[in-house]
This record gives sequence, C-alpha cells and structure tokens, in this order.
Amino acid sequence: MYEIYFSPTGGTQKAVELLAKELSGKIQRVDLTDSEKDFSEIFLSPADIAIIGAPSFTGRVPQPAVQRLLQIHGNAARAVILCTYGNRAYEDTLIELQDIAMKSGFRVISAIAAIAEHSIAHQIGAGRPDAKDYAQLAGFAQKIRAKLSAGDVSAPSVPGNRPYQDANEAGLVPWPTDDCTNCGLCATKCPVQAIDRKDASIVDDAACISCMRCIAICPHKAREANSEIIAAVNAMLAKACPDRKEYELYI
Repeated sequence: MYEIYFSPTGGTQKAVELLAKELSGKIQRVDLTDSEKDFSEIFLSPADIAIIGAPSFTGRVPQPAVQRLLQIHGNAARAVILCTYGNRAYEDTLIELQDIAMKSGFRVISAIAAIAEHSIAHQIGAGRPDAKDYAQLAGFAQKIRAKLSAGDVSAPSVPGNRPYQDANEAGLVPWPTDDCTNCGLCATKCPVQAIDRKDASIVDDAACISCMRCIAICPHKAREANSEIIAAVNAMLAKACPDRKEYELYI
C-alpha cells in the first residue's frame, strides 16, 4: 500500500494515515511536498493500492501536487483519492484529483472529501479529523476492502465541474519575525523552494503558494503572515461555515 500525499501542514497526511491503518498492509510513503525528489522514479503495479491525498486550495488541487503526481507511474494500481478542506467547500478539488490520478495510470475505486483544520483560520475545523471522523473512516474502509476483494475497479461518481473553476491565489506570504534564527528549516521544507536557503527573510512572493508550512514547522514560532488578513479570513469563514460538516464518501 502506498500513501501518496501533499500535506504542507499535516492535516491531509493524518487523514491518509488513518485510512491506511484501517486498510492495513505494508506501507510505502510518498511525500509530494518534497521539492527535491524525482517522482518519475516511482513505479507501482496493478497489485498495489494507493491512497492519494491533497488539500483543497481555493477549490483546486495545489499545482505542485498536480505536477508531481503526474510524474508517478500508476501502472493500473487501484487508488482511493482523498481531498481535505477546512469545513467550507472543496469545489472541484476531488474531481480534479480523480482526473490527475487516472492520467497517472491509477484506477480510482473510491473517493473521500475530508475535513481538516484550516491552514490559515485554525479554529475552522480545529481538531479534525477527530474520533467521529476516525469511526466513519473505519466503517468506510470495510466497504473499500469489500470492493477490492470483489475485484471491482469501477470509478466512483464524484462532485465537481469540468472545466474546473479558476484557481485563485491566496496571496498570503509568511515572513520571519525578530525571533528567527535563520536555522534554514523553513527553506529546506518549503514545497516550492520559495524561501532563500541562506537568508530566510528573502521570499519569492510569486513562487509562494500560501500553504503555511513554514509557520507550522518553525521550531521557534518565528514566522507569521499578515494578521489583518488572517483576522478577515477568520471572520469570513466563521460566518460562512459555522456548522460542522461531515466526511463525504464515494464508492
């Protein structure tokens, strides 16, 4: 079993790992946030199963995830696709992820739209996936196993539009605070190499995808984004999506 995920702040990875645990098997992990890895060297086989996860960035799959997933050779491996979103909406993310996986040679047999903590407005979806989500995934895993055992490789019908909606840029670029020690971890782990490796205060605004990974992994809590924009996002989301949304499962 392969866990293939683009998960800058860990929410998507957590959901993928929860499902993989229920499906069991020997795990191979493929981290699509690794900007230095040659993903064209990854070959699966028809006997393999992959869980492919990506977050929804303004209703679309993040472009680095698209580019790297398309390099992988699925070779008719069966796949469960999983998109995460911060309790608002995932728009065309799931259908786009399905299309990308199929272009890479995977046979998509199931799909999940999962809630995870919002990467910018952290109180939205806070603590998700939680115990209730885990129980739902565990029950759904039984249906996936039954489909696999039956040799059924039919594709699920998932929501979304073709052509996809335009991808909007969040435009929220984190910067270091005075507490930054220039340790270089944020630059090393940036999925798009937007941070200078010698000087963490130099950021390529055009390359940054506002994934907030640099903030999430900084050991000194020394990176932050514009507080006024974050406050506005918090207020907008609190009003737009006050109620808890549940996982959507397709098989």
